[in-house]
Amino acid sequence: MGTNGTPRVGVLTGSRPAGLGDTGPVTVGAQQRDSDAADGSPPLEAAGLDRLRAAVSAALDEFLDRQSDVLAAMDATLVPLVDEVRALAAGGKRLRPAFAYWGWRGARGAHGEDEAAVLRAVAALEFVHASALVHDDVMDGAQTRRGRPATHIGFATRHDASRLEGDGRLFGTGAAILVGDLALVWSDELLRRSGISAAALGRARGVWDTMRTEVTAGQYLDLLHAAGGLPGPDGALTVARYKSAGYTVQRPLQLGVALAGGGPEMLEACTAIGLPLGEAFQLRDDVLGVFGDPEVTGKSADDDLREGKQTLLVALTEQAADAGGRALLGDVLGRATAGPDEFDALRRLMESTGARAAVEERITERTALARSAIAAAPLAADARAALDALAVAATSRSA
Repeated sequence: MGTNGTPRVGVLTGSRPAGLGDTGPVTVGAQQRDSDAADGSPPLEAAGLDRLRAAVSAALDEFLDRQSDVLAAMDATLVPLVDEVRALAAGGKRLRPAFAYWGWRGARGAHGEDEAAVLRAVAALEFVHASALVHDDVMDGAQTRRGRPATHIGFATRHDASRLEGDGRLFGTGAAILVGDLALVWSDELLRRSGISAAALGRARGVWDTMRTEVTAGQYLDLLHAAGGLPGPDGALTVARYKSAGYTVQRPLQLGVALAGGGPEMLEACTAIGLPLGEAFQLRDDVLGVFGDPEVTGKSADDDLREGKQTLLVALTEQAADAGGRALLGDVLGRATAGPDEFDALRRLMESTGARAAVEERITERTALARSAIAAAPLAADARAALDALAVAATSRSA
């Protein structure tokens, strides 16, 4: 039993929360994270993130400089749109381009592509991500993103400061939708103009199109889930898969493999790696959204609760709570006027029911599954080492 008398979600080795499917024997999250430091996994330096991040940032800046000139020539008042995309693209961990790059490196064969061109191509993933972030913040009514006002809030403030006519909130929402659309349009343009060969672009096109369809469909599933559709833990996991997991790891990996001309066996290995690792990544995001340090994450730990995000953490809490706990969850989650003490009470409920521990357990199990798939993948050894380091970093991060 939890400390408040509520039944706990199963968190011991070999147990699993109801509705999550057969995950097999697992280890409690904290125990697994402690062991990772001594299990021989490659250091993060194996992924070459500093070099990758610098190359991706340079590609984005060069592209956005050109777009700034294009929009300024249309009308100077359009430049803030480029500035907003630039600010969004400047943040982040560059994990998606990193996964795509190492997919390419791991599958390189007879199809030689210039590395600089490949780095520009995978940088386009950051625009897909920026688009998803902006649209997600609009739908959630988020106030901040990466330590700055969310795009719709920023443009609403700009409206009011400039004393424009009409409703500033609606102006901000409309501007944010267009910024997100623009980032999505530019993702396609950067990929096409990256300098990769026509053959490589043709091979990548199917993965690219599938990824952008999935992330958009996933956004709708998120809306539906928030409105009571796709209920329970399984619904939360369905949203996580299509809204985040696929386009975070699986599709970027497949994009890189396709650029290199890798065959079906390699593409299947990307799925075996990407789906469990992408899910673990999203679940870590969900935990950080409620229990993370705002100084590190760049957003208030109350925002996800105030917005009423229907995550696996919430679904498991509701499933395991008693009548009083469910009443607290129903009263506080998603209520804009709720205060810090009420949100702290929700956090205590998530811990006392065992929901947080169960999510940590799920993260551990899915990460271990992905790492096993990496070890068995028909990829070059340096790519397997890099991907293993990325897997650990992506699921044990604090921001």
